[in-house]
Amino acid sequence: MPESRSAILQQIRAALGRGPLSDSAAAALDARRPAHSRIAVNDDDLVARFVSRFESRSGTVARVSGVDAIPAAVDAYRQAHGLPPRAAVARPLAGLPWPACFAHHPGPAGQDEQMSVTPCLAGIAEIGSLILASGPDSPTTLNFVPDHHLIVLPAGHIVRHFEDAWTLLRALPGGLPRATNIIAGPSRTGDVELTIQLGAHGPRSVHVLLVDDAPAVAA
Repeated sequence: MPESRSAILQQIRAALGRGPLSDSAAAALDARRPAHSRIAVNDDDLVARFVSRFESRSGTVARVSGVDAIPAAVDAYRQAHGLPPRAAVARPLAGLPWPACFAHHPGPAGQDEQMSVTPCLAGIAEIGSLILASGPDSPTTLNFVPDHHLIVLPAGHIVRHFEDAWTLLRALPGGLPRATNIIAGPSRTGDVELTIQLGAHGPRSVHVLLVDDAPAVAA
C-alpha cells in the first residue's frame, strides 16, 4: 500500500479510537473484494491474439529474437522511416549494444524528438493493448511527445485479461506508479470532416518490438 494512503487510513483509525489492523483482519478484508466478470478469451496463443488486436488499430509489430537484437531492430525501423540516428531511450534499455553512430539519451523527450524507445509492463491479449508505468527511468513524455514510439514487449509479458495487468501493477516494488498509460495504437481523431487522422494527440506511429526469448510473468 502506498505510504500516503496508509498514513491517511491510520489517521482515520486513530480518530475512531482503533489500533492498526492485524494481518489476519487485513487478509479478511482483502478476501471480500468482489471478483470482476471476465470475458472469455479462449485463444491458447496469447501472442497471436495480442498481435492481431494491436495491428487492427494501425499499430505495427516486429518479432525480435532476443534483447541484444533490439538496437538493430530500432535502427532498421529508423532507416525505413527516414529518421535521424537519434532517439530518447528509457534508462532500462540504455545499456544495450547500440550502434556507435546512434545517439541516445534517457529522456525526458523534448518537442524536437522524433523517436523514443521504452519498455512496458505488459501486453493485454484480451484487448490488444499495452500497459506502461511511469517512473524516473521511463518518463511519460517518451510515450506521447515523439512521432514514433517504439515499445519493447517481452512475449512472456503478455497476459490474458485486463485485470491481470492491474495485478502486476499492484505488485510493483514501489507500489502503484503516479501515471499508468494504456496504449492501443497510434493517436487518432476523426473530428475533422470525419476523416481519421493519425498523430492527433500523441505518436502517429506505435511500433512494438516483440522479444521472443523472455520468460512469462505470473499474473
